[in-house]
Amino acid sequence: MDYINAGKATPQVRDMKIKSEGYHYMRMTAAIAFAVAALVRPDAVLAQAGAPVAGAKPAASTYRISPGDQLNIYVWGDERLQRGLTVLPDGTFAFPLAGTVMAAGRTPNEIEDILSKLLAPQYKGVPQQVTVSVTSPSGMQYSVIGKVRAPGNFTPTRYVNVINALAQAGGPTDFADVGNIVILRTTGGRAQVIRTHLSSIIKGKPSESDLTPAAVPMIQAGDTVIVP
Repeated sequence: MDYINAGKATPQVRDMKIKSEGYHYMRMTAAIAFAVAALVRPDAVLAQAGAPVAGAKPAASTYRISPGDQLNIYVWGDERLQRGLTVLPDGTFAFPLAGTVMAAGRTPNEIEDILSKLLAPQYKGVPQQVTVSVTSPSGMQYSVIGKVRAPGNFTPTRYVNVINALAQAGGPTDFADVGNIVILRTTGGRAQVIRTHLSSIIKGKPSESDLTPAAVPMIQAGDTVIVP
């Protein structure tokens, strides 16, 4: 039988001991981190479990819902009505006991108010607390075509203006007419043409009037940017 000297452990034994201590250290560190998170941000821990925090009212969102967006809807006190759904191409979605709801162009907070009122008759006239969150803004898409280096469809993770849109498309080509860029937009079933003149900005010599919101419009879902 071989005996191991506690004062002179073999390299293999030392490696096993180090790995064991490292494993237990990692487990302990993870447990501490989770406990601290639970103490400092209990709402974050609950959010990971898929349920909002009772009584918490999220900050008002300015995001406008678009067809194709994925939503998560939670009705407090009735887990049967928790739903994950996708906004249809016509901008609507169907919800139990509420029927068809027009979502396109509205903020999550506006949808919360609408659902609360629609569900109230099912709860003896008492408006229910509803939480609506956008889990995937897939509907926020736009296209850039024409004389750009990488034309295509884009799904940004933030709001962008026409200059940002050009940058995501690789920028204009050498012979692009950046002084006559057109944005095609459909609003309420009507087509709208927005013309922008970005020559001074592209050359790096913009004036104050060249940088106004009217001169550099924000891109909306469904827009098509044409660079002639």
